Amino acid sequence: MDPDHEIRFPLREEQKGEELFDMSEEKTSALILAAGRSSRMEDFKPLLPLDGLTLIEQAILLFKTAGVSDILVVAGFQAGRLIPILEKCGVNWIVNEDYDQGMFSSIQTGVRRLAGSCEAFFVLPADHPFVQRTTVLSLLKAFRGGKEKIYHPSCQGRRGHPPLVPAALIPAILDFDEPGGLRVLLSRYEELAVNLDCDDPGILIDLDTKEQYEQAKEKRTTSL
Repeated sequence: MDPDHEIRFPLREEQKGEELFDMSEEKTSALILAAGRSSRMEDFKPLLPLDGLTLIEQAILLFKTAGVSDILVVAGFQAGRLIPILEKCGVNWIVNEDYDQGMFSSIQTGVRRLAGSCEAFFVLPADHPFVQRTTVLSLLKAFRGGKEKIYHPSCQGRRGHPPLVPAALIPAILDFDEPGGLRVLLSRYEELAVNLDCDDPGILIDLDTKEQYEQAKEKRTTSL
């Protein structure tokens, strides 16, 4: 990718005046899921605009400005519309041809590509645009203290996205073929789980419907 043609992201308000940290030595990756049909939204969620960027650009921005440079986006439905944006953002991508089998099939597609290249990886659906950068940084800091653990951001006693999963679980993810997807699989490794308290309600918020999307735009407008 020619760096002169990459998208230059603006800083969020929380990032202005702050130093950007390079976490590349931690060998963490970010897996962003953007393959589904967005059937409840009745529009393709990754390309919906919010605050001057699309939702997929918001997700990429979150990780890039937290120092996570190894970003892999899983495309599927309408991949032809999405891939040019990913190329401009300078991130890696892979297509899940079986996206109709559900989100876990995209996770499996992504971790198959990540295997052997990282110590741990974040998992974030593209429709979670409100996660704060400080949450990602807190998860990375915790990871440095125990790289075999599964780190879940938690707010108001509830786990949210993005979990930080050790790469040692990739074989188990690839072998798993039961209902419940990643949530059920990770529940079988609860002894490895660490809940990291975050003052970040954004980890719990996804945009599934037009009503939720319109409410999100209105809240962002009124908060400016």
